[in-house]
Amino acid sequence: MRSQYDLLARLFEYPDESYVERCRAAGLDVFAAEMEKLSPSQIQEQFIATFDWNPATALDLGWHLYGEQYARGEFLVRVREELRRYGIPELTELPDHLTHVLPLLARMDSAEATRFAGEFVAPAVAKLVSALDQKKTPFALLMRAVREALPVEVEIPPAKVELPVLQGMD
Repeated sequence: MRSQYDLLARLFEYPDESYVERCRAAGLDVFAAEMEKLSPSQIQEQFIATFDWNPATALDLGWHLYGEQYARGEFLVRVREELRRYGIPELTELPDHLTHVLPLLARMDSAEATRFAGEFVAPAVAKLVSALDQKKTPFALLMRAVREALPVEVEIPPAKVELPVLQGMD
């Protein structure tokens, strides 16, 4: 499972010319076929619009677990400690970013990975699946692959319904 988590983590890095190849290497042929319909610049645009511009689909798991609460800071510290413990370097993203958390799961023993995934990763990923499904983006396929790779599964919450704001109602 270690290599699968690492392969999936690489798909949440900013897409480059090799993105479709990396999708195939991760065994995600259906997702790769969707990405192949797009030019590299279109993949990059969709990636940014999906994961960087919308808090509901941000890849920082602590955001989905705690929002702006103080507990998120504690979670970031905890994840940072785990990254150091397992020798995983922090790159440009926060410690709770999926590109850090998946390799962390890959290096934990089975029991620890199951506990960590059940408590933190699976609930956040389930929220991401729900939000991505609602956006009708091909990246929902990618997040579902992450959900399926986890050692525990959490029910996907129902999509949040955003009510329209009525204009001129005084």
